[in-house]
Amino acid sequence: MKGYSKTTIVRYRSNLRLFTRLTGTTDLALVTPEVVRSYFFRGRSEYDWSSATFATYLKSLRVFFRWCVGAGLLSHNPTDGIQRPSLEKKLPPRLSRDEALRLLELIDNYPWYDPFLRRRNHALFATFIFAGLRKQELLHLRYTDVNIENLTLFVHQGKGRKDRYIPVAGPLAASLANYAEERLRLRKTCPEFFASLTHNGPLSDTGLRNLITLIVRAFGKKFSAHKLRHTFATLMLEGGCDIYALSNMMGHSDIKTTALYLAATPEHLRGQMSKHPLSSPNSTPSEYAQTPQFRSRNKALSISNH
Repeated sequence: MKGYSKTTIVRYRSNLRLFTRLTGTTDLALVTPEVVRSYFFRGRSEYDWSSATFATYLKSLRVFFRWCVGAGLLSHNPTDGIQRPSLEKKLPPRLSRDEALRLLELIDNYPWYDPFLRRRNHALFATFIFAGLRKQELLHLRYTDVNIENLTLFVHQGKGRKDRYIPVAGPLAASLANYAEERLRLRKTCPEFFASLTHNGPLSDTGLRNLITLIVRAFGKKFSAHKLRHTFATLMLEGGCDIYALSNMMGHSDIKTTALYLAATPEHLRGQMSKHPLSSPNSTPSEYAQTPQFRSRNKALSISNH
């Protein structure tokens, strides 16, 4: 009734099932604050839950038990009093520019048994890297959402039920056009843009998961669909993209989410450091090391150390 996506509903259901399985509790009358505290303590101590995992499970239970209280099934919420731990601030994992190019080259030269797979899979991974779509957004991308002539992708009701347009870069447009030709050759008419080879229907979630597993094995480095989204964001910032424009392309509700990628792009930060008013715009670190000021200061430090 609240309009949550299927993915969100599946996550809530999965989290509740995990609680009942680990605690052995299926009767609401037996759910006490002690049982809930023991559940989270066990998760942190035995299963090594991260703070983010802890927070996700806590939210799921808190929402469910709050509904139970409102429906008169519980007298109080057993998650009350349990504090959410501080979240770790980790840099988003991503591929480097050279790795991203090598990945696309690998897919283009992989021994696929049908030309359709070569074109489709190259276009699929290029869309991740050049447009930063989420996995579900890519799987639900419709044929009519891809406008190669006007160089735009339209994401219909992405995360948070938001529509957005994403401009298409030249290399991505070429890859999408090549795949569109193969799609036409095999007379694929399903509404979804990325179709299955075996039938006239969309590429499934399982199919995409198996494809990524196959490419990871050939690539020799582990990555996920979301890691490719992180790659898009960091490469855009390294290329000088405005953070507000990037936030719109990523479909973020809060600019703070996009700002996390700033710390993951040393090249971008290094470029910003050149704007320091005391920096010489024409000098490099090695050139500065040859200046009289640096040699004199270095000599003074060497004498003082002795």
